[in-house]
Amino acid sequence: MTRPSIYGLTFAELQDWFTNRGYKSFRAQQVWDWLYRKRVTSFQDMTNIKKELIDLLEENFVFETLELHSKQESEDGTKKFLFKLQDGNLIETVLMKFDYGNSVCVTTQVGCNIGCSFCASGLLSKDRDLSGGEIVEQIMKVQLDMDRQEKEERVSHIVVMGIGEPFDNYANLMTFLRVVNSDRGLAIGARHITVSTSGIVDKIYRFAEEQLQVNLAVSLHAPNNHLRTDIMKINRSQPIEKVMDAVDYYLEKTNRRITFEYILLDGVNDRPQEAYELIELLKERKKLTYVNLIPYNPVDEYIQYQQSTKGSILTFFEILMENGIQCGVRHEQGSDIDAACGQLRSKQMKKDREKAKN
Repeated sequence: MTRPSIYGLTFAELQDWFTNRGYKSFRAQQVWDWLYRKRVTSFQDMTNIKKELIDLLEENFVFETLELHSKQESEDGTKKFLFKLQDGNLIETVLMKFDYGNSVCVTTQVGCNIGCSFCASGLLSKDRDLSGGEIVEQIMKVQLDMDRQEKEERVSHIVVMGIGEPFDNYANLMTFLRVVNSDRGLAIGARHITVSTSGIVDKIYRFAEEQLQVNLAVSLHAPNNHLRTDIMKINRSQPIEKVMDAVDYYLEKTNRRITFEYILLDGVNDRPQEAYELIELLKERKKLTYVNLIPYNPVDEYIQYQQSTKGSILTFFEILMENGIQCGVRHEQGSDIDAACGQLRSKQMKKDREKAKN
């Protein structure tokens, strides 16, 4: 990428960019209006900005870094977008429709190095981090897709749970959050944004200091170190006790509820004994914790894992609730398409490799 994305600047950074070149800072608001409210798709469409500034913007920034490669749409309204980046890499973005609004799941890295043994995202190791602009543009592409349907709909919620570990791309993640949350632009409320981490301990401490109202979710998936290490290799360097110490700091610092994500794997971590271990782990923190129980989306490459039975899921849920642990079972979205995160990308890359061989 020879020039950075215009979407990769926070409002304050764009103000500084203009003033450092001798222009008035109000130009930043003009540009942001065109970007995030009028949602134009080229600098030339910014009709109230003089030509010399348009030329300057075009010389220094690119408007588009993502190209739509393919799109899948589920019967329930879920849409999965496969985007091609300027360097040829592929990423996924997902739009999910709920009663409360339209939620977009964004990707933060090309590939993932966390190595969870059940996750399609980890089938391909990390190639690079996404820039802040590439993350923001995922939201814009989805919003523009909705705009073309000629409906008064908007992206109202964001989950940073796509391919990659968000806290492993911390600086660009924070740029993204500040851009989409700014009331001068998309104005997506901080409490409608959730960032998920596999448990990068030092970044949990750092995130607690950001003074944001953004929600935090921690991918736990097991109540003890032995089991968690088996399914999440990151537990070797970030064991549960260190993760929970960081969580305690976060809870004390922010007084905000934290969500623990728990993918239920048949016969692996979904038995009553794991439920009671999880209760023991969370009992001193239960006032500010919520457990999101997630039915597993099977991945072809991981035949050792299967989705838990409805009976096992219900039993696990009831044990937690009866012992004062607030929890819920995530509703499956897009079950009739490549639902698991990273599946569409990995399948397309497999096709590309096979085509190249022939």
